[in-house]
Amino acid sequence: MILVTGATGTTGSALLKELHARGAGPLRGLTRQAARAVFPHGVEAVEGDLGSPASLERALDGVRSLFLLSGLGPAADTLEAARRAGVDHVVLVSSITVQTHPHLGPAAANLAVEELLKDTGMAWTVLRPTQFASNTLMWASAVRAHETVEAPYAEVALPTIHPADVASVARVALTEPGHHGRVHAVTGPERVSPRQQVAALAEALGREIPFAEISRERAHARTAAAFGPEAADAVLDLTGGDVNDELLAVRDTVTRVTGAPARTFRQWAEENAPAFR
Repeated sequence: MILVTGATGTTGSALLKELHARGAGPLRGLTRQAARAVFPHGVEAVEGDLGSPASLERALDGVRSLFLLSGLGPAADTLEAARRAGVDHVVLVSSITVQTHPHLGPAAANLAVEELLKDTGMAWTVLRPTQFASNTLMWASAVRAHETVEAPYAEVALPTIHPADVASVARVALTEPGHHGRVHAVTGPERVSPRQQVAALAEALGREIPFAEISRERAHARTAAAFGPEAADAVLDLTGGDVNDELLAVRDTVTRVTGAPARTFRQWAEENAPAFR
């Protein structure tokens, strides 16, 4: 049995579809509202909350492989529940920042979860993706309203990854040998800047999207209002204020692990254009 947490999210839902399409299974998806979950036929929807490890007992029953997103709940409790349930292997989605910006708070938090996993005695695989293409959904309301999209560091291009590629690497790690005890840094196939992302979205929608670069100070005020000043500093450093060669590097991990080329941001924009209409 494979249990996918975050099963209704962008990565978890793509992973369930891939596993189902390839006949892996049995499969179980964890969700807070099982009655409302729409999973592929034959995938079991089980209700639970990583924020409440006591709710995971049924979800983990009979599970041998676990897909876990770092940051979804109290990691120590979740991993201990998995160990007690007899889980053999955990595929953890961490972050590239663990190796590119270890001094930042979010990176330290992800590293702590990685270390917790390694200390459990369960087999493990760690995925460290870069910036997700789906982060641009934060512009969707402005695009739908035909307003100007505003972003700092307009020309800083990062190797943005399609969430489905993270899912593809996870699917291989869960179902094929050779990935226990491995750390996979995962990126998209090319670097793409905010200005280029908006251009790709405009092409997918078939209309112009106005774009304006804003200062770090203005962007910080907006981000801090939602996530707090420390998180805002980290986000802005990672999107342009403190980039380095390690963060900017394009890696061939997706192709090496899955045998298929990594998806481009343009492909993500075409697939998700309805969210911006």
